[in-house]
Amino acid sequence: MKVAVVILNWNGRDLLEKFLPSVVKFSAEATVYVADNASTDNSVSFISENFPTVKIIQNKVNGGYAKGYNDALKNLSEDIFVLLNSDVEVTENWLQPIISEFEKDASVVAAQPKILDYKNREYFEYAGAAGGFIDKYGYPYCRGRIFNTLEKDTGQYNDTAEIFWASGACLFVRADAFWQAGALDEDYFAHQEEIDLCWRLQAKGGKILYVGTSQVYHVGGATLSASNPQKTFYNFRNSLFNLLKNSKGTCTFCSIFLRMALDAIAAFQFLIQGKPKHFLSIVKAHFSFYGLVPKFLQKRKENASEIIYFKIKSIVFQYFILKKRRFKQL
Repeated sequence: MKVAVVILNWNGRDLLEKFLPSVVKFSAEATVYVADNASTDNSVSFISENFPTVKIIQNKVNGGYAKGYNDALKNLSEDIFVLLNSDVEVTENWLQPIISEFEKDASVVAAQPKILDYKNREYFEYAGAAGGFIDKYGYPYCRGRIFNTLEKDTGQYNDTAEIFWASGACLFVRADAFWQAGALDEDYFAHQEEIDLCWRLQAKGGKILYVGTSQVYHVGGATLSASNPQKTFYNFRNSLFNLLKNSKGTCTFCSIFLRMALDAIAAFQFLIQGKPKHFLSIVKAHFSFYGLVPKFLQKRKENASEIIYFKIKSIVFQYFILKKRRFKQL
């Protein structure tokens, strides 16, 4: 089984210098690519000069995560794609446990490793932790991370488990399943497109896994930090896309309406906290969503499925009202 580890880069020369050595060192059984999203720094020349075994793919434009990967992957022939953020430190033997799951079970179409915090290495990292889920209203949460509460890694998730979505920070996906599902949705630009992809993969009968015997460390927010209002915009808008595009039935529209009400509460919370830019980001996210509703209604006709996408009705209620902070309390 041939493996392509593909790192998407945009003006990330410093990140490549810091994290590419671990990828090259511990990925001998894979071909390592850097897909450059039309950088204006010296990223490409730096790779050429310092990492001769790394293959470079040069995208013509910066189309964000979704288009960047779609453009980069279309000419690759490997069986498994590993979409790896440029701010991830991999560890010895990170590939083998996950690749073996693909080899054992043809229904496994995507997977992720244990993702720990590079800066606080005993704790799980926000973007994926030990595997992701969403609630009825599209809010994502993880084993090991609910909203901003991160669990300490004490071995509680050293298992292999079926999950709803695998993190785009380190996403393993079968190449044929990736294309059959329609690849990444470029209207998302960035954030939560992996949730959409995993939803579509499962609608076609695929299985998504978390493999806790593989471990990586993620900085998180290297491209867009959590304090960046643009990140707020994409997360709120794109989770609405997920519901409209993939959830079948008239109840979907009730869920979207309630989600919007919860978003309004979140927006005013930002205002109270003295973060007016984040308040405006949620407002902009909703208007951007409205503008793309006709397009996503068309996508809904092709993609909406009856698979049960949630185990918990409201993670907001569980977390903020019932004060459940750990995944195993849910």
